[in-house]
Amino acid sequence: MDYTKELDIACEKFRRIMEGQLRRVEEMKAQGDFIDYGSLEKLRIGVCGGDGIGPVITREAERVLRAILSDEVAAGKVEFVPIDGLTLEHRIEAMQAIPDDVMAQLKSCQVILKGPTTTPQKGSGMPNIESANVAMRKALDLFANIRPVKVPAEGIHWTIFRENTEGGYAVGNSGFNVTDDLAMDFVVTTKQGSERIARIAYDYARRNGFTRVSLVTKANIVKTTDGNFLEDCHRVAALYPEITTDEWYADIMTAKLVDEKRRRDFQVLLLPNLYGDIISDEAAEFQGGVGTAGCANIGKKYAMFEAIHGSAPRMVAEGRGKYADPCSMLRACVMLLSHIGKQEKADRLERALDICCFEERRLTITGRDTGATCEAFGNYVMETLARL
Repeated sequence: MDYTKELDIACEKFRRIMEGQLRRVEEMKAQGDFIDYGSLEKLRIGVCGGDGIGPVITREAERVLRAILSDEVAAGKVEFVPIDGLTLEHRIEAMQAIPDDVMAQLKSCQVILKGPTTTPQKGSGMPNIESANVAMRKALDLFANIRPVKVPAEGIHWTIFRENTEGGYAVGNSGFNVTDDLAMDFVVTTKQGSERIARIAYDYARRNGFTRVSLVTKANIVKTTDGNFLEDCHRVAALYPEITTDEWYADIMTAKLVDEKRRRDFQVLLLPNLYGDIISDEAAEFQGGVGTAGCANIGKKYAMFEAIHGSAPRMVAEGRGKYADPCSMLRACVMLLSHIGKQEKADRLERALDICCFEERRLTITGRDTGATCEAFGNYVMETLARL
């Protein structure tokens, strides 16, 4: 069989992908410093509900966040900007992961509070639109995904740093079928991308008094891209001699997080994109499930805060949307407040959530009418904040 034509087409597609990635490398090299929120006359916080249960839990998180930042809003220092166009219907209509009008709104804000969005999968009958999350992370260069997990009773206090713009998600839906029998997707690793996620992880460890950073890869099998990630992280680690660095393979890490003795040793985990996605979801289960975990997506110019779970369209279809758990978005608000320099307010909200989720637990979210509604739990958090 002569595959010359198919290979020529595939090589041209591959060339275009590589050209795009090389342009991205040059853009990273040209980047300046992180934004200084203290220098802003007004901080614009975009509130983007997404779809499915996204608008329900985002609305509750915004209500709590507005209350905490009420003085700043009244003084004109903070403005909340509604962004309503990131629904699945609007994205399909525009045939874009993020429609141009929505992207312009997002870029007008320095900080974004974002609800979950639905990504069509192959075989769903919907268009092959790239994940809105992946598209936003790339467009705003949100290279660091940060996911904390805390279970005080079990000695768990993990912070997971997932590289957010490279790895197996780097080119999204740009993979292709070479022939009817052969399909190709791509893993991308750059020196610049690996070093900057390592730097932010080790800086976090140093600032917060952590003494161990665990590097998680499959460098024994995926030797080039994972191997380069590992080497680049070790170069950064050498600048932090007071911090112990150890290495784990991704499959073994999933097992050791279940090990009651070993899991207490982990502090900061640093991973490429795909492994970070999978392992942070597993880690969230110890805290009560992905519905309890928020995350930060940090870049030098923009920052986005969100739940780590999906949009749960079945909950909405079954009429259970009002019972969605807002804790993931509220935990994301803690990270948002910390990121913009409101650490005292962040600590207060985190304390209120710990009381509601771990200590008093007067209300329980079950996702059904056997538990509290999203609004009722939000009221509980607001009442707890008022007591602190």
